[in-house]
Amino acid sequence: MDILGLSTSPSSGGAYALILNEIEGNRRLPIIIGTFEAQAIALELEHIKPPRPMTHDLLKNAIEVFGANIDQVFINDLNEGTFFARIIYQKNGEKVEQDARPSDAIALAVRFKAPIYVSAEVLDEAGIVSEKAKSSSGAGELQQSEASTAGMSKLEKLENELQTAIETENYEKAARIRDQINKLKG
Repeated sequence: MDILGLSTSPSSGGAYALILNEIEGNRRLPIIIGTFEAQAIALELEHIKPPRPMTHDLLKNAIEVFGANIDQVFINDLNEGTFFARIIYQKNGEKVEQDARPSDAIALAVRFKAPIYVSAEVLDEAGIVSEKAKSSSGAGELQQSEASTAGMSKLEKLENELQTAIETENYEKAARIRDQINKLKG
């Protein structure tokens, strides 16, 4: 996965949606993260170095001082709407894993230029298929999605809304709709 971007909305209460993009696929994974973690990720992505080390910079320096290196970050679980991640280190040729919040793990991954992986199960459950990536024409599909929703079930209407949210790149709304769909299906 790579980082597609960060987005926020006035109704989010200061939270951000971190959007991960499948490198060899068409799925996106929105993860809601806090302001501080979003700032830490954005500063590193924009190559902005604050005058004093931020928390994730300090942690990176400590990891390096102890002779370790982050090989990868693995978002391995989703339980009751909460994502879980593992940071995978190498120290003296030995593999070490540590539990972490995905936002912290990703903030470190960008500092170590380490790859970010997501389990197939998590992507299947929470990933959002990007129609934009699959289709270049879009015009006929847009007319289809704007067709009357009369006679559609609540699930079909939500799936229609989800597709519109994805196409307009409103990932925070898409994540909320995805959760509603999962509740209906569950």
